[in-house]
Amino acid sequence: MSEPSVPGSRAILRELGIRPSKGLGQNFLVDETVPPKILAASGITPDDAVIEIGPGVGVLTLRMAPIVRKFTAVELDRRLYPFLNKELAKYPGARLVEGDALDFTPEQLEPEPYKLVANIPYYITSAILRHFLESNHRPLKTVLMVQKEVAQRIVAKPPEMSLLAVSVQFYGKPKIWSYVPAGAFFPPPKVDSAVLLIDTYLPEESPFPGVDEKRFFEMVRAGFSQKRKQIANSLAAGLSPQADKAHVQAALEAAGIESTRRAESLSLADWGKLYEALTSSGAV
Repeated sequence: MSEPSVPGSRAILRELGIRPSKGLGQNFLVDETVPPKILAASGITPDDAVIEIGPGVGVLTLRMAPIVRKFTAVELDRRLYPFLNKELAKYPGARLVEGDALDFTPEQLEPEPYKLVANIPYYITSAILRHFLESNHRPLKTVLMVQKEVAQRIVAKPPEMSLLAVSVQFYGKPKIWSYVPAGAFFPPPKVDSAVLLIDTYLPEESPFPGVDEKRFFEMVRAGFSQKRKQIANSLAAGLSPQADKAHVQAALEAAGIESTRRAESLSLADWGKLYEALTSSGAV
């Protein structure tokens, strides 16, 4: 599939007379070698529906909109609306949604199965992940530009797990597709970045079918609430009153998990076993 010719970000910004907004956390992608890597990670085809968050001046938008069946770009910066509307009007299946992506449900943005692509301000990374992955209409695949350290936390394995890692790995398989240096952006951020790919589990692929997500994550949050403590103490302190130390110790034993371990050492499978044990005892 040949890639459309797209002007560089700096040239478009000069033409529009726009400077990056610190308030919006804008860092425009200017390295022309990066968009093809993002497209490769997304694996988009002419049959796909795609949601892009933060299209900016269109370095990804103008590569994706011409080749997919349906395309929705969501942009918060009002200064970019005329440019984006003009460009997207060239493609029958494309549209611009003006506003904050967090103010719309995924179904409102695209009711059909879709892929999510986003080069967003890094301070809303966690909010975007929660908004889309925790919804009942999850993306088939997510490709995000995130801080390098955040990407590494998301793909971590024991003994380096975190609440963020469990929260993402519960819904899909994350991997780092490539790293992107700070100099690939204008203005350059203070940190390097990474292209993060998340292949979302289909319902039949979920590692925890039928699990009550709210209760599961109450348990996980309790486990990570006091990271320096052993898992038995963290759970006993952070769970409901009926989850006393004796209940927690019994559940850990039933799950085959030593009570002296810490939350970051537990695998996703460990959390699943622990949830079953705590549920059976009525502790969660």
